[in-house]
Amino acid sequence: MHKQIFVNLAVADLPKSKAFFESLGLAFNPQFTNEQGACLVLGDNIFAMLLVKDFFKTFTGKPLVDPREATEMLLCLSCESRAEVDAIVAKAVAAGGTAPRAPQDHGFMYGHGFEDLDGHIWELSYMDMAAAPPQM
Repeated sequence: MHKQIFVNLAVADLPKSKAFFESLGLAFNPQFTNEQGACLVLGDNIFAMLLVKDFFKTFTGKPLVDPREATEMLLCLSCESRAEVDAIVAKAVAAGGTAPRAPQDHGFMYGHGFEDLDGHIWELSYMDMAAAPPQM
């Protein structure tokens, strides 16, 4: 079926957004990066296209939401451990992001998140599948 996912996000200042995500230890694919957008590599087949607002608008006839005022979506990425979840959130806050909610501990599942410079919500989670209930 599907082999890759590309999430498109509108950003106000592409150079600042790139610096923010690079401070989290992430990289960009230069083949798909220019002054209008940058391809943020989140995993082997997971990417976020950070697009300047005027360029983003060329892909839709709908108005853009202000992610600081309304929730457009929740992006959730899995992590290898609780410590990795906390470390990424700490890096995001140190780079100018915010952590508006406290961590959520559900025993087998642990999550926390941050808002990036534009207010997009990035959730991070760790699941211990051995401790997960048999059915949810």
